[in-house]
This record gives sequence, C-alpha cells and structure tokens, in this order.
Amino acid sequence: MDKDNGRPARRSRWWIGAALLVALVWLVGAGPLGMFLGRLGEVQTNDPGAFLPVDAESTEAGEIAAEFDREEAAPAIVVYSRQDGDGGEVTEAELADIAEVGERVGERPWVSGPVVGPFPGTEAPSVAQFVVLVEEDADTGESVEELREILADDPVPGLQAQVTGPAGYAADLVAAFGGIDSTLLIVAVVAVLVILVAVYRSPLLPTLVILASLLALGLAGALVYLAADVGLVSLNGQSQGILFILVVGACTDYALLLVARYREELATRERVPEAVMAAVRGVTGPVLASGGTVILGLLCLLTADLTSTRSLGPVVAIGVVAALLSAMTFLPAVLALCGRAAFWPLAPHGSKETGGSLEEVLAQHRFWGRVAIAVSRRPRAYWMITTAVLAAAAVFAPQFEAEGTGQAEIFRTEVEAVEAQETLERGFGSDSNAAPALVVADADHLDEVVQAAERSSWVEEAAPVTEPGPPGADLPPLEEDGRVLVEAVLTVGPESPEAVDAVRELREELRSVEGADTLVGGVSATDLDTLETAQRDFVVVVPLVLVVVFLVLVPLLRSLLAPLLLMIVNVLSFATALGVGTLVFDHVLDLPGADPVVPLFAFVFLVALGIDYSIFLMSRAREETLRHGHREGMLRALTVTGGVITSAGVVLAATFAALSVIPLLFLLQLAFLVAFGVLVDALLVRTLLVPALALDIGPRMWWPGKASRTRTAQKPPTE
Repeated sequence: MDKDNGRPARRSRWWIGAALLVALVWLVGAGPLGMFLGRLGEVQTNDPGAFLPVDAESTEAGEIAAEFDREEAAPAIVVYSRQDGDGGEVTEAELADIAEVGERVGERPWVSGPVVGPFPGTEAPSVAQFVVLVEEDADTGESVEELREILADDPVPGLQAQVTGPAGYAADLVAAFGGIDSTLLIVAVVAVLVILVAVYRSPLLPTLVILASLLALGLAGALVYLAADVGLVSLNGQSQGILFILVVGACTDYALLLVARYREELATRERVPEAVMAAVRGVTGPVLASGGTVILGLLCLLTADLTSTRSLGPVVAIGVVAALLSAMTFLPAVLALCGRAAFWPLAPHGSKETGGSLEEVLAQHRFWGRVAIAVSRRPRAYWMITTAVLAAAAVFAPQFEAEGTGQAEIFRTEVEAVEAQETLERGFGSDSNAAPALVVADADHLDEVVQAAERSSWVEEAAPVTEPGPPGADLPPLEEDGRVLVEAVLTVGPESPEAVDAVRELREELRSVEGADTLVGGVSATDLDTLETAQRDFVVVVPLVLVVVFLVLVPLLRSLLAPLLLMIVNVLSFATALGVGTLVFDHVLDLPGADPVVPLFAFVFLVALGIDYSIFLMSRAREETLRHGHREGMLRALTVTGGVITSAGVVLAATFAALSVIPLLFLLQLAFLVAFGVLVDALLVRTLLVPALALDIGPRMWWPGKASRTRTAQKPPTE
C-alpha cells in the first residue's frame, strides 16, 4: 500500500521537474533573445528596391540605366521658402547663403557628385531649391537625417529649409516604421491583456498567456534577425510590423484553445498533470492544423513576383513556428506548475464524473447553449439568411480600388517630404517632380526609337542621354554596350493614374520598332509593373493557398465535403470583408486608393487565420460526433467552443487593429480588412453559418469519413 501510495507522489515530482525544466529553458533561452527585436532595424531594407517587381521590365531597365549613371544616386531636394508667408522673393544675398550651405553639404562623404543649384522659383520667387545626390551605398535614412540636421544648425535667416525628393520620401518612410519596436507592441499587448482579463477574470492566467506570446516574439525576432543577416530572408518595415502582430495574435489564439481545454479537463480530473496532458492531446491536432495552415499559406507567397510580397511569407512563417512552439511547450509547463491557481479566484475543481448529457452541457454554457438550440431549430433558415447577409456585402468587393497611390498619399500624418514637395510645386510648377520615362534601346535604332516615343500622345519630348559636355553643345549620345538611354518626358505627373496609361501606350509604340529591344523604366513604369505584377500574384497565389488549406483540412477532418464547404465559406467571408472595406474606405474615410498588394495580403491572412475558427469548431465536432452522433456532436462542439473561439477572434482582431498605429495607408487598410474579416469569421461564420450548414446537411457533412456513418443522436431539448 505504501508503494502504491508513493507512486502519485513520485509522478508528481517527475512532472514538476519536467515542467520546471521546460519553463526554465524558455525563460533562460528565449527570454534574452528579446534583445534582437530592437536590432531588427539593422537588417531591414526599406529602399525602393525592396518593393520592386522581380524581373519586371522596369526593374531590368533600371539596372541597365544604372550603367549610364542615371540611377545610382537618390536625389534629395532641399527646398527653401519664406517663413513669414509674405510671399517676398528670395534675394540674391539669400541665394548666396543657400549656396554656401550647399557647399558644406557637398563635403559630406555620402554625397555623390557636386550639389546642383541653388535655383530660384519660376512660378513663385519666394521659393528656392538645390539638389543633393545621395550615394547608392549610403544609408538613405541616416543621410537625410544628417542633411536635415545641417540645415537646422546652419539656417538662412527668414527662410525655412525642408527636404523632399526620392531620398526625402525614403527617409520619412523609414521614420514611419520607427515606432514598431515600442508603440505597436505595447498597443497589441495591452489590448490582449484587457480582453483576457475580461474573459477569465483572473490576474495570473492572462499574465502567463502574454508571457508565452512575448517569449515567442523574442524567439521569432532572433530567428528572423539571423536569417536576414545571412541573406536567407529579406526584411522590411511592413513585414516586421506584421510579424509582431501575427506572433502575438497567433500565440494567444493557440493559448486560448489550450487553456479552455485545460479548464474542461480540470473540472473532470483530480490531478493537474493528467489534466494538462489530456488538454495537450485534445488540442494538438487542431492547433497543428491551424498553425500548419497559416505557415503553408504564407509560404505560398514565395511564388509571388513582387519582392515585398515574396519576402513577407518566410518572415512571418518563422513567427508562427515560434508561436506554436511557445503555446504548446512553455504554456503547458507553466500551467502544470501553477495548477488550479492559474484560474484563481474562479478555479475549477475536479470530480469523479465525466461527460454529461447534452442538457447538462447546454445548461453549463448558458449563452452558447441558447445559440445552439436556436440554430438547431431552423438550421436551413440560419445558414441561408447568414449567407445572404454576407453576399450582400460581398457585392461591393469588385469595386475595391487597388490601383496604387502617389508617394505623398501613403502617409497618414504630415511629413516633411510631402510638405516640401507641395512647396516645391508652388515655386516651380506642378511638373517640378517630373521624372521622365527611361527608355533603353539598341543604339542602331536610336532615331526610330525617339520618333516612336514622340508619336505617343502622352510624351512631350524625347531625347537621348548624351556624353558629358558644355550646355548647348551638339554632343553624341552616350553608349553602353551597344545601348542608348532615351529620356521621354511625359505630359502628366509621374505618379498620377494617367502616367500608368502613358507608359502602356509608350511601350506599345516602341514595340513597333523592330530589333530595338526597347525597355521602359522610371517611376511611372515601376508603378505600372507593380500594379500588373500584384494582379498576377493574386491570380497565382490565391488558388495555391486554397489548395494548400484544403489539403491540410482533409486529413484533419477525415472528410472531403466538410473542407470544401469550409473553403467556400471562408472565401465568401473574405469577399464580405473586402466589400465592407470598399464602402468604408471610399465613403467613410475617403481614402485615395489602395496599394495593389492589399487584396492579396488580406486574402492570405483571412483565409489562413479565419479558417482557424472553423478548424477549432469542426475538429471538436468530429470528436464529439464519433461519441454522440452528428447532431448532438455538432451542438456540443458549438456550445463548448463558443466562448474560447469568440475570445480568440476578438483577440486576433484587436492585435491586427493595432497595425493602424503605424501612420501608413497600406497598414491601416490591411488592419481594417483583417480585423473585420476575423470578427466576421469568429462571430458570424463560425457561430451561425457553419453549424447551421452542418446540421442541415447532416452526417453526410463528414463524407466519406467514418463520422458520416455514425448514428444520429436524439434531438436536443427545445428550451
């Protein structure tokens, strides 16, 4: 008897030792890795090349144009204007002072070539400018920051100096991502903490979940840093922001599922270690399927041609792996160590009884029991009405405008580059930011290429780049490896919607010159190629994601019909979010448009993440169906998982909504679409549509699996 009585004690000591070891490995190993989160900026690449299409015509043209010394340096335009607003023109003495500032700037090691200018304004004499070329190998953000410090330390009395141009915009874009390391993480963690405290009414449990998320984020940051440092992945500011959000949200979701199952097991088991193991066994399948769906879905982005899209996939996939590891190893360990105290002051207590009738389950979860009873009464009406509501919103999805925006429109706050550009246009006219289309062509067809370019109704003039020499001299065209570079000045601004049409027409005209091998690059051509590449990526990646998610669901649910229906429902949910986004962006927020990659990113995240809630529901439904029959199993699953799935959806929506604190249009739109879509999935699709559809179809939902041949249980109570 002493021997028998000693076994539980020895097992408890073994469990405590094992759990303590796992927890210490995470705390000591992954804890210090959080330092890498602050160092991710060291391996970021936010220059325009990080967002260009791969192997697009504009990219190839830009690489060749660099051989003509046309695109090796990024211009920073320094704009001076009257501070007093009296409109008085810039004097000769002030221009001389500006020239002296320009000379001092030109001595900096990151400046490529002499400073050009200063020039007085042609439209408004109260404005002047000079141009600084920033070396290609220099850090643009740091160079512009130093330039602005020089201008502040060496002012021209009565004039205000600001920096714009491609280098100025690039520096302000880097600055917009500067708050990721602190503000974004604080907002996301606080939102999650508030929700968890409200759900569990416990001080310790939310702390453990947040700790698991932060450890996962530390591990993810270290892995991404190392991968980016050795060149395995490419990291930019937007990828880092999404990484932070996804790790915290995904880890919290998996933790909530584990905690909910653990609480169930504690209510029916006396010993904590047994409850922990039973909970881990119960959620391993759906959590791995959920994580695998997200990881594989994100890796589908590797098939994209747009550089920024392709680079996002592996970065955030690493984050999801870290979230899975933390939620399924560290959290079970600390739950085992804390025991029932984790739920204090509302700790569940074990009993000898297990299971329970359907009536008891419905009574234990009063609200979700009522929802289950309501859906079971008229399932066909529920799924048809819910589908109609979603479809009504989805009707507006095709109107979503993702044609891109101008540089000035990507910022949601006032930035110096935008203000300076407006001043520049006031002083030099709206064409002061004109960036000609760059045409690379065979030197033997130069005259034909120039004539073809000038035939385009959108081209004001076209001329080849010539050899260096005095202004006005008749200089020969500059040749590099048998090619020439022609500058085609467009009649419209380089970032206007019309510029995209201008490049299309110009390329059509140039194709008529046989043997010229023309390539068109420049700002407008890059915008066109980015748009077309993003549209191509959507067509390629979306079907691939659907196939991958379907293949993950089939072995999990042992069914072909259920995964197919879940995929259809999730696509409808995405279309609903896009339709509502169209109405909100156009008629409520009055936004100028959307980045071409917004629909693709929103689709990948909504399908990969939104399917999680259907996975959590249907995997539990299959488990219950095998024991209680299809109808009762579905109602039990809906009732038992209602609270945890709703909480998980709200948490994930709140974390993605935190992306809106970064003052960029792209992230605001992505935050809204994903947050709204997740709420639709968690609160409407998983609550009403999927259960009602499953109840209406009956056991055939599990075809051709074993569950489809399980007996049908008796009908549930009606009250």
